[in-house]
Amino acid sequence: MTGLNANEQSSWFDPETGLLDRRVFSDADIYQRELSHIFARAWNFVAHESQVAEAGQYFMSYIGEDEVIVVRDRAGEIQVLLNSCTHRGNTICRAELGKTRSFLCSYHGWNFDLDGSLIGMPGEDEFYRRDLDKSEWGLNHAAQVESYRGFVFATMDPAAPPLEEYLGWVGRLGLDMLASKGELEVLDGIHKNRIQCNWKLAVDNLYDWYHVKVSHGSAFRLNLMDDVSMSQLQQKVMLGAYGHGIGGPHLTAEEFARLTERVQEQHGDPEWFDYQASWRVDANVQEKLGPVGKLSMGHPNIFPNLWVALTHQVCLRIPRGPLETELWWITLLPKGMDEASRRSAIYGANHFFGPAGLLEQDDGENWSHSTRGAKGEVTKRHPVNLSMGLGQDQMTHDVSGQMSIDSVVSEHGQRWTYENWQAWLQSESWDELKLLKPAIPQGAV
Repeated sequence: MTGLNANEQSSWFDPETGLLDRRVFSDADIYQRELSHIFARAWNFVAHESQVAEAGQYFMSYIGEDEVIVVRDRAGEIQVLLNSCTHRGNTICRAELGKTRSFLCSYHGWNFDLDGSLIGMPGEDEFYRRDLDKSEWGLNHAAQVESYRGFVFATMDPAAPPLEEYLGWVGRLGLDMLASKGELEVLDGIHKNRIQCNWKLAVDNLYDWYHVKVSHGSAFRLNLMDDVSMSQLQQKVMLGAYGHGIGGPHLTAEEFARLTERVQEQHGDPEWFDYQASWRVDANVQEKLGPVGKLSMGHPNIFPNLWVALTHQVCLRIPRGPLETELWWITLLPKGMDEASRRSAIYGANHFFGPAGLLEQDDGENWSHSTRGAKGEVTKRHPVNLSMGLGQDQMTHDVSGQMSIDSVVSEHGQRWTYENWQAWLQSESWDELKLLKPAIPQGAV
């Protein structure tokens, strides 16, 4: 339990003004409540099915600060196990990924099968006198494990709703934007680095197209990015239940029609490659993304901390205390991708984001300095301003049921993130969260 009272929990963010208490980026009690009320309760992305394709294949991941083993068991099911021996708590797996027949604790030799069950231990007859019920001392499991289009999620809360219900149409759309490119497989090598920043700053930045011309000016000067496409003022924002969202540039119907024509005319021409357009003209993809989703060129976030990037990647913003975040960049490419497209995608994965990425070096410095400012005794008394576009735009409804805010650069996505974040921290159970979660805005936003 933390020392936070009910009044504090409802005053960190004011959706009526867009003002956010800066203490949310540095306060240790708030951080502990995030671990218990968000990460231990939400559906968390832990791996892609291609990483655990065969029995015994495993991948080490995190749910908040809890390390978990994602492994395919002998029956073909994916298990998510806490990486902590039930004897004395030692980690039973030290490698980041691999293939094994069982997990052996290096402390006392307790041995666990791929499904987490305790197989045996040294001295079972002599020392334990056969007085230990092994069926009660297997590894602790995630309460629920489900996949959506190959993306494996786990929750530690048995009361959580089914994954697809949790994702809603916005969360599913965010994953569909990547999954619709074909049958995906993870490339070897996860880019991992730590930044001295609060995890939420790394999350809300993905909706931020206001900083691009300022923060990433060097990328434009080096012609690493198309200045026209990255400086678009027109934006499409989609808001989903529990805090999911998509925000960024979009195509008009006329622009989509022109791109369709261009792709058809240039089909097979290696001199013209647009991985953001060519796959979208496929009728099956358009049906999956929907009439609104197919036009979005924005960044999806699956709450709490999974960014589906436009560079054939996903990124986890893993909390490492209130003042530090570990970023995991995972690259996923369609099987059978042609060599030119593959080279282009890998080039983007290496040069845009991650520890060597030009863009994320810019971003990381901004996030770390913003976190540093949140620590100051006087500085943290003053809120940050997320009021851009507040009350100035409209939620547009399509007959398909998809909804979006079509306007200029705004902070609708950031406000939605913190409004939902606050509801998660106020709620003591899933039943309470379902009642407290913000309603999707209707009309003026």
